[in-house]
Amino acid sequence: MYSIDRVLRSNLKLKHLQLLVALDQLRHLGKTAEFLAITQPAVSKTLAEIERMFDLSLFNRSTRGTEPTPYGESIIRFARTVLSEFERTKEELEDTLSGASGKTNVGAMVVAMPTLLSPAIAKLKQTSSKTRVLVEEGDLTRLLPRLRRGELDLLVGRLEPGYAAPDLKTEALYNESMCLVVHKAHLLSKKRKVTWSDLTQTAWVVPPAWASSRTKLIQAFHQHGLNPPEDLVETASFLAIFNAVMDQEAVGFVAQAVGKHFEQKGFFKILPIVLAMDLPPVGLITLQGQNVNQSTEKFMQCLRWVAQSDRKHLTQIKNQL
Repeated sequence: MYSIDRVLRSNLKLKHLQLLVALDQLRHLGKTAEFLAITQPAVSKTLAEIERMFDLSLFNRSTRGTEPTPYGESIIRFARTVLSEFERTKEELEDTLSGASGKTNVGAMVVAMPTLLSPAIAKLKQTSSKTRVLVEEGDLTRLLPRLRRGELDLLVGRLEPGYAAPDLKTEALYNESMCLVVHKAHLLSKKRKVTWSDLTQTAWVVPPAWASSRTKLIQAFHQHGLNPPEDLVETASFLAIFNAVMDQEAVGFVAQAVGKHFEQKGFFKILPIVLAMDLPPVGLITLQGQNVNQSTEKFMQCLRWVAQSDRKHLTQIKNQL
């Protein structure tokens, strides 16, 4: 057995790391061989070589496939991190050689789209049109692991307290309340007064169960002596929310800015009902101690600018009322 330090620093090659990650994803020797365009015996031989280096069993083999051991899970995390940094460095060098201006990979939650993220991208493109922005939409349960693996540079969304962790750096940008929206032709859109009882009789599209806003919504129904509606679509995708409101006559539970944005465009109607909810702010999440690339830093500056501009605009409107 080599020392673990020596194995990690010198003995492991990119092909070893790629095989470990592929095997973790596919959980099958034959499928991994097909994915990597090599033979199954070659996969078995390379895996055995890696395990011999560590003198550890990294995967349990069975007729059902392969499953990483606790040792394997640790080394797979290391492999993902190294491969992610490799890809990022390669892209930065290729961008420099081609004259492009870099790339940033951003994870976005519904609350940030379209009123924060889209304007920030537009501002970034004004000064750096060649910068590539990859946007991955989802919720924290899906996006945080990708941030930790180095596949995303930045997350934008609600700073849910349940996901606070020492390895994460957060920056609050602004507070954002919620509202209820329907299609402009929905029966509830015609009512001058909407009650909580009315809301129990219709379909809904709501955030996933873990979201703080979802918890607050359930509490609101209970506070009015009502059971929450059961006809639900649960999603963290804005497109799914939009389609449910537009095509399925569902009540949407969205950020106030998002509701106003699509009401102004003639798609939604915000229902006249007050939602008194104390929710986490919207902000930025990065990895603690990790330097973001130049493109990501520029984009974060654009996000801060949009957030500050919107808050100033809202303050001016309130002062005029």
